[in-house]
Amino acid sequence: MSELLESKSIGTSLRRLDGIAKVRGTARYAFEQPVDNPTYLHPVQATIARGKVSRIDTAEAEALDGVIAVITHLNAPKLARTDDAEYTVLQGPDVGFRGQFVGAVIAETPETARHAASLVTVGYETAEHDAQLTPDHPGLYAPEHVNAGYETDTSAGDVEAALAEAAVVIDHTYTTPTVHNNPMEPHTTVAVWDGGRLTLYDSTQGVHPVRQTIAPIFGLEPEDVRVIAPHVGGGFGSKGLPHAHVVLAALAAKCSNGRPVKFALTRQQMFSLAGYRTPTIQHVRLGAHDDGRLTAISQDVVEQTSRIKEFAEQTAIPARMMYAAPNRRTTHRVAALDVPIPSWMRAPGECPGMFGPEVAMDELAEACGLDPIELRVRNEPEVDPESGRPFSSRHLLECFSEGAGRFGWDQRSAPPRSRLEDGWLVGLGVASATYPFMRIPGNTARISFDNDGSYTVQIGAADLGTGTWTTLTQIAADALDCPVELVRLEIGDTSLPVASVAGGSSGTASWGGTIIAAADAFRKEHGDNPASGAETQAKAPVDPDNERYAMHSFGAQFAEVRVHADTGEVRVSRMLGVFSAGRIINPRTARSQFIGGMTMGIGMALHEESVMDARFGCIMNHDFAEYHIPTNADIADVEAIWLDEIDHHAGPLGARGIGEIGIVGAAAAIANASYNATGIRIRELPLTPDKFLS
Repeated sequence: MSELLESKSIGTSLRRLDGIAKVRGTARYAFEQPVDNPTYLHPVQATIARGKVSRIDTAEAEALDGVIAVITHLNAPKLARTDDAEYTVLQGPDVGFRGQFVGAVIAETPETARHAASLVTVGYETAEHDAQLTPDHPGLYAPEHVNAGYETDTSAGDVEAALAEAAVVIDHTYTTPTVHNNPMEPHTTVAVWDGGRLTLYDSTQGVHPVRQTIAPIFGLEPEDVRVIAPHVGGGFGSKGLPHAHVVLAALAAKCSNGRPVKFALTRQQMFSLAGYRTPTIQHVRLGAHDDGRLTAISQDVVEQTSRIKEFAEQTAIPARMMYAAPNRRTTHRVAALDVPIPSWMRAPGECPGMFGPEVAMDELAEACGLDPIELRVRNEPEVDPESGRPFSSRHLLECFSEGAGRFGWDQRSAPPRSRLEDGWLVGLGVASATYPFMRIPGNTARISFDNDGSYTVQIGAADLGTGTWTTLTQIAADALDCPVELVRLEIGDTSLPVASVAGGSSGTASWGGTIIAAADAFRKEHGDNPASGAETQAKAPVDPDNERYAMHSFGAQFAEVRVHADTGEVRVSRMLGVFSAGRIINPRTARSQFIGGMTMGIGMALHEESVMDARFGCIMNHDFAEYHIPTNADIADVEAIWLDEIDHHAGPLGARGIGEIGIVGAAAAIANASYNATGIRIRELPLTPDKFLS
C-alpha cells in the first residue's frame, strides 16, 4: 500500500488558476498560437462512401488569387509509415468512407482556402457500400479484443440453464444510437516545419501520445516532433488520440513554402473525421429467484466499426462486475461498415454498456415487486464477481442510501402513471454508475528550485478545461510542503517530461502520483533547504495493489422526469448524483466534472442521435442546428455530491478519478423515471416525444 500524501491544499476549493486568463481571453488555444506568416488549410472531402478517385481537376482552384498549393494523392509528399489507414492521408486513390480527405487547399486566408476547395472537381469509381448496422448483420465477427485490451467474451457457469430454471426472466433488447463528441473548441492543428523538425500546436488530450503517433508516420525521431497544447477547449475522448487532420496539416506544411499551416475542422467536418460513439444493440437477459436475487446475467452486444480501421468498444464490461450472480456471460460482435472510424467518447464502454442492464434491473424490480434500490441491495457482491478480488473500496449502497434521503425517493409513485401535475406525468428513477480506476505507468515529472523560493514543477500533462492546472498545483504544494503560491506548474508541451493521455479518468492519479514521487526524490536528494537551481526528475513507482484489488468508482443516479400527457415532451426536472470516487482533490472542479458528465447524460437520454443515411453513408444532422445537445433551458436542478472517503489502495493520492463516472447510468435513470411517469417502457435512446405517443 502506498503511503498517503497528507492534505493541506488538497481538498480545498481553490479557484481555477487558469480562470482569469480564460475569462480575459489571454489563454491561447491551438488556432490562436502566434506563428509568423501563417497559411490556412481547407480540405476536399470524398462524396462517396466507398470506391476510388478516378480523376481530380485542381486547375480552377490553383488559378484563384491567394491559393498557394492544392495537394491530392497525385502530388502529396509520401509518408514513411502507412500501416494505419486512418493516418494514410492522400497516399492513394482509395476511399473508405464519405468525408475522407481526397485533397486540400493551402491559401493566404481561410475564406480563400474554403472557396478554392469548392472549385476542385473529383470523379469517382464507386463501389457497393454498406453503412447500416443491424442485429443480424451477416458480417458480424468477434474482434480479438475490445478497447483497452479487455477480453471480447467472458463466461462463468451455465447461463442458459440458469435462465431456463429462473423464476423470473427479463429478456429484452436495448439500443443506443451513434452519438458524437462535440467539444466547444473544434479539432485544430497548426503545423510548422523547421528543416527536419516538426512543431504542432494541437488541440489534444495528450501531447506525448500525439508525438509518439506522428513521428514514425513522417519518419522522424520522437525528439524531432514537438507538440504544444497548454489549453484545450474540451475533448470528451475525441482528442485522446490524433486523427487524420493532424497528418493532413503536417503534410500541407511540407507544401507551403516553409510557412506554418493552420487547420481547424468545421463543426460539420468533425462528424466524419474526429471519432464518435458507436451505436450499440444490447440483448440483455436477467434470471432471478422470486425474491429478486440474480441467478444469471447475460449481455450480448452488437456494434459497428469502420472497414478501414477497427475500434471495438468494450460495452459489456460493466455487466461482468456490477452485481452478484453465479452465471454470467458477455459477448461483443462487430460489423465492419463503410463508415467513419469510431473512437473514444466519455466513459467508453461503461456509458452505453450500463444503459441496457440498468433499465433491465428496473424491469426486474417491477417483476419481483421490489423497490429498485432494494433489488440492488440484494444483489450487492462481496467481492468482484469477475476476478474474485476484494474491492479496494465499494460504497455503492451508501451512495443509494445517501441519495434516497436527499432526493425524496420515498415519494416515488407506484404503480407507474399515477402522478399527474398540471398536465405533466411525473416519475422518479434510479440507476447505478461505475467506472474502473486506472493509473497509467511511465509518467515522469521534474522539479526544480528557483532563487525566489519557488518550485517549478514540469510534466507533459494536458488540461481540457477539467482543472488540471489547479489540481496538479495543489498536489505539488502538498507534496513539497509549501503554499500553492510557490508552485509554478508547466504542462502541455512535449519539451516537458513524458505524461500519459488525459483519458479514462486516469490523469490526476497518474500525473499526481508522479509529482509526489518526484517531490519525494527531490527532498531525498536536496533536503528541506535546497540550493537555487536544485533539480530532480523521477517516475512514479509501480503500485502492487493494482494486482491485489478490484478498483472501481461507484455512484447512484437519481432522476425526476416530467412527460407531458398530451405532447410527449420530456423534461428532467431534478437530478442528483451521489458518487464514491476516493479522495476529492478540489471540490469546486470536482463538482463541475460530475455535473458536466450528468448533463451529457441528459443529452444522451433526451436529445443526441447522429442519424445515418445508409444510402449515402453520411450523418445527416451534422451541425448544432439538427444535432441537439442540452442547453441551459434543458438543465434544471442538477446536483452532485460525493462520499467523504479515501481509497488507501489507489496510490498516494487515494483518488480514483471523476471525469467519466458522471455520465454513466444517467440515461438509464432518466429512462427508468420516464417509465415510472408514464407506464411506457422505452428501450431505445433517445427518449423522444413520439415514443410516448405511439
